[in-house]
Amino acid sequence: MSMNVQPQPDRPDPSVIAAQNDAFRKLACLGVPPAQPIQGRMHVTRSLMEVGDGFMAEAVKATGEFATFEPENDPEGWHDFGAVEIRGQTVFWKIDLYEADSDFRYGAETPDNPATTMRVLTIMLTRDW
Repeated sequence: MSMNVQPQPDRPDPSVIAAQNDAFRKLACLGVPPAQPIQGRMHVTRSLMEVGDGFMAEAVKATGEFATFEPENDPEGWHDFGAVEIRGQTVFWKIDLYEADSDFRYGAETPDNPATTMRVLTIMLTRDW
């Protein structure tokens, strides 16, 4: 089944947000600098850190390399959620978009504008969801 997400006049272009989210994930997880500056933070949950034995590093790397976006796991086309398997355990990652100057209180009004949008990437074990 193939599904193309079409931008609507009053909504931002999902392909622009997806490209920015992908660039931010690659910066945060793999150290690959984006073409344009992108504001954001990466967080990992305590339970992910506590697994030990390099598990968190593997999860962060796999998150940065994730590229399997399909309508079932990416219905909006924003590339803002994924699941990776590490040593038989499922790890989720999620990117939330906030107004850059709102102290993470308000969602991004123009999520396709990297100058006004702060991204927060959270990497977690499924039980943390």
